Amino acid sequence: MIARLWHGVTLREDAEEYLAFLRQRAVPDYRGTPGNVSVSLMHRVEGRLAHFLILTHWESLSAIEAFAGSDVTRAKYYPEDHRFLLEFEPAVVHYDVDGPG
Repeated sequence: MIARLWHGVTLREDAEEYLAFLRQRAVPDYRGTPGNVSVSLMHRVEGRLAHFLILTHWESLSAIEAFAGSDVTRAKYYPEDHRFLLEFEPAVVHYDVDGPG
């Protein structure tokens, strides 16, 4: 299994609206991709910023490719992300998951 971790930052005042967008649009997209095992959406407010992490688990690299495209190291963004995110991280981080999950 492979874990995929993405990080994004919004302004504090946009956090609730961005969280709603992620729940309505991004999370169902992840879950609807064959080979997706799980999706965890996390966020925290720190000063004037809100940090978001999405941790997903995948059966294989080919499942991630079906979701993200041929360059699995690139983050997948939605058009709506441009309204909220302060920066666009070019890459996500992958981890091999060992042991019971």
